[in-house]
Amino acid sequence: MQQEFIDERIDRRTGGPTARDVAAVIFRQKKMLLVSFVVILLGIVLSGVLMPKYQAQMKILVRRERVDPVITSQPNTLQLNREEVTEAELNSEVELLNSSDLLHKAVVATALQDQETGSEEVRTAKAVRQLAKQLHIEPLRKTNVIAVTYESSDPAMASKVLNTLAGLYTEKHLEVHRPSGEFRFFDQQAEQYRKGLQRAEQRLTDFTRQHGTVSAQMERDITLQKLSEFEVSYRQTQAAVAETEQRIRALEQQQNSLPGRLTTQVRTSDNPQLLQQMKSTLLNLELKRTELLTKFDPSYRLVQELDKQIADTRAAIAAEEKAPVREQTTDQNPTSLWVNAELAKARTDLSALKAKAAATSAILNLYRQTARELQESALVQQDLLRAAKTAEENYLLYQRKQEEARINDALDQRGILNVAIAEQPAVPALPVRSTLLYGLLSVFLAGTASLGMAFTSDFLDPSFRTPTEVNAYLGSPVLASIPKRGK
Repeated sequence: MQQEFIDERIDRRTGGPTARDVAAVIFRQKKMLLVSFVVILLGIVLSGVLMPKYQAQMKILVRRERVDPVITSQPNTLQLNREEVTEAELNSEVELLNSSDLLHKAVVATALQDQETGSEEVRTAKAVRQLAKQLHIEPLRKTNVIAVTYESSDPAMASKVLNTLAGLYTEKHLEVHRPSGEFRFFDQQAEQYRKGLQRAEQRLTDFTRQHGTVSAQMERDITLQKLSEFEVSYRQTQAAVAETEQRIRALEQQQNSLPGRLTTQVRTSDNPQLLQQMKSTLLNLELKRTELLTKFDPSYRLVQELDKQIADTRAAIAAEEKAPVREQTTDQNPTSLWVNAELAKARTDLSALKAKAAATSAILNLYRQTARELQESALVQQDLLRAAKTAEENYLLYQRKQEEARINDALDQRGILNVAIAEQPAVPALPVRSTLLYGLLSVFLAGTASLGMAFTSDFLDPSFRTPTEVNAYLGSPVLASIPKRGK
């Protein structure tokens, strides 16, 4: 019924409230206005005075001064060292600070759960939730710094919580970026591969001592080289045997075709006095003819007679020269002697070459057998060498990784990380809110709330307070109104 009356009052009003209406409401509800204002103001002031909020702050610098090596099977891993810190890395560190396990450890370390009620688990869960609400973590823009703030009514507790959180965060960062036990793992693996290397080297030494080969592959190569040289020599010897046999056959044919003795000297003799006289006569006749030709023609009878005499003399000299006295001397044929000597030498060389070919063939068979044995030994020795080399590489690899892990552990112990507490949390001396600002804010909030309560109470009041309301509701003019007097 009361709600219907209020709705009818609303519907009958044609215009909005005026300043006079607002003032009338304030005067009508002044008692409630004053009481609510005083109560709200006192409540806000007392809460600020009795429970002030202190804010502790710390700043974490994310840097890239240390690059942890990647755990791989490669001896050397190429890593690009970027100097700038990405936004993703900053957000990752923020999420580490906001992680539930980290907040849980901070609550347990600082005994924040003692301020809650309930069982141990419930109190801890409430404290963790409250800590997450009061903890503000955000990266500062255009920097590599993360600001962390925490508010508490106890300044010492605010500083203690952030100090505890800083230590736990450093441990968490180290745990996430470098798993524990890395040095021990590489130490165990290095020791294991060292023993494996010793066993491989011992097997290789035993094999070398047993077969008497220091390097079967090198000895095999030398043997194959010698085998090739002896094969060439054997082929050359065979060729020389064939050549010598052909030479012997040719020399035997020459021996059968050559005479045993040869004329070594033939001497012819004539009548030197007669030839001398005849040549002297011929010379005189020619001189005389020459003299006559200076005086007479060749057709002259005396010249022709001289020509006939000269011709007869020359014919006589020629006949005498063609019939000299011959003397011949014979001796052994030197070609036949040379052929006989060469034939004997060739037969001797043939016997020597055949003996050399037989010896070379035996050496070839020996080298072939030795090469086959060395080939088998080389295969086994290569397997042993590969096993020893693999074991050595693995041992050296894990030894290097062990040294890297030892260096990283030393850096961890020295606190050389990619994050650093740039600003240590200190115990705040002043509360977060200033007194003047808090007072003005309290007055504003109390005034706003009391005005709201006054207008709400006046709006919900179903009684008529002015003739205008009666006229608006009943639709008839009001003849008279009697004001209410205060007691």
